[in-house]
Amino acid sequence: MSDKNTPELPNILIIQVDQMAAPALPIYGHPVVKTPHISALAEQGVVFENAYCNFPICAPSRYSMLTGKLPNAINAFDNASELSAEMPTLAHYLCAMGYQTTLCGKMHFVGPDQLHGFEDRMVTDIYPANFAWTPDWRKGPTDVPTGISVSILPQSGKCLRSMQIDYDDEVEYHGIQKIYDLARSVDTRPFFLTISFTHPHSPYTSSEEHWDRYDHDDVKLPTVGPLPLEDLDAHSRWLYHSHGRDRFEVKSEDVRNARHAYYGMISYIDDKVGRILKTLKDTGLDENTIIVFTGDHGEMLGERGMWFKQTFFEWSSRIPLVVSYPKKFKPARQSAVVSLVDLVPTLLDLVEAGKSGDASLDFDGHSMIGLLDGDANGWADTAYSEYTDMGVTAPCRMLRKGNYKYIYTHGHPAMLFDLAADPDELVNRVDDPGLALVKDGLAKEVLRDWDPEEINRCVLASQQRRLHVESAMKRTARYPNWSYEIRQGDKERFVRGSGAASGATGTKARARFPFVGATQSRE
Repeated sequence: MSDKNTPELPNILIIQVDQMAAPALPIYGHPVVKTPHISALAEQGVVFENAYCNFPICAPSRYSMLTGKLPNAINAFDNASELSAEMPTLAHYLCAMGYQTTLCGKMHFVGPDQLHGFEDRMVTDIYPANFAWTPDWRKGPTDVPTGISVSILPQSGKCLRSMQIDYDDEVEYHGIQKIYDLARSVDTRPFFLTISFTHPHSPYTSSEEHWDRYDHDDVKLPTVGPLPLEDLDAHSRWLYHSHGRDRFEVKSEDVRNARHAYYGMISYIDDKVGRILKTLKDTGLDENTIIVFTGDHGEMLGERGMWFKQTFFEWSSRIPLVVSYPKKFKPARQSAVVSLVDLVPTLLDLVEAGKSGDASLDFDGHSMIGLLDGDANGWADTAYSEYTDMGVTAPCRMLRKGNYKYIYTHGHPAMLFDLAADPDELVNRVDDPGLALVKDGLAKEVLRDWDPEEINRCVLASQQRRLHVESAMKRTARYPNWSYEIRQGDKERFVRGSGAASGATGTKARARFPFVGATQSRE
């Protein structure tokens, strides 16, 4: 390769954000949120209008994205599931093809392997690498090891500093520095660089600068307000209790403040995306770099009275996905249904010029190259999403196929929504005789290669093994800490190690400055 800026193989840059609901972005029609840099990237790329995560919580979603496998197929049951070291990832595939592979930021790997094919990590991860967040279904849906609860909503608003700002400022700095280093390096291998942020993840706190970009009166309350408890499906009822909605009052101004802060957090990330893309352009590396912008899952943000993620409704499961590679694909909007599991085969297809169909790779996803070219012929138009983490007590699965979404909760009635006619998912048509054939087809397809009884047995057994290991290890002074630590003290600065069980209401709350409320004291 004679020219660093024009290698034979394309470079790949993935920019990932955390808990970014697709409906909250202007590229998907939001009228208030301001993201000029993400919108500019979308204008030169292909915007996927119906992209989904394969698991609406962090770690399993990311495992699926990196392996091209559905979460339950690789025993990714929850945020404390270990990704097996024998499971190849996109980083492994690209490294074997001569790429230099770097991870800058969050990926939430659990277990001793904290690289999974990446040659280098530039920033300590923000969440635990051990089994501290293992749920226990035997205790019911209110067993929440991370402490996630609507009790944090009254603390939403402006802040000077937070743990998440500390983290993402470091991610941006090192990510940009890495681009400069790549541009002037004598290493002529193409690069695969992932820059992964923790914003706009809850708690909902925004810097004053980004808060002030929005008029508070422009921040509207959710389109769909809280629904009566008796009208909720089983999955939603479980989360109602898990998130403490039966124990904590959520006032309308708390909702508005949280949404205002969330908008500010998105703009904070947009600024960083702009600076990263400017650096890529200034160094000339943009000429032959595939850029992917995406998230790991969404955020309910008060819609239906629900918060955070963990559900298959649109605000939680639909994610942003933009692929920009102007030298090959024209700017476009693609309405086909896709999911993160399709990313690995797509990128390998681009790199290998259509040769990634090797059956030995055994992906659950499919190459989206045809869709990037505007050709949806033969595309299955389906996306699967699974959920077996905290807040529920049985395996759950979703199938989006065409305009229809079918939600399966093991042992409970299913739901069927026609998203074209009912985008707010308010009318369950599972018993509509006019959709009987559709329902029967989706009901059969959602269980294909997925046995809920077997998944239930595997989940319960895995939980008990990990809970036993975690309990035993807490009794020893040599508590194993698999955290990937870049600089001394990072295990205390972020939610790592044996103190990780305090989660969102512990370390994250104490790291906010100035402190708000009695629960966020300095002690």
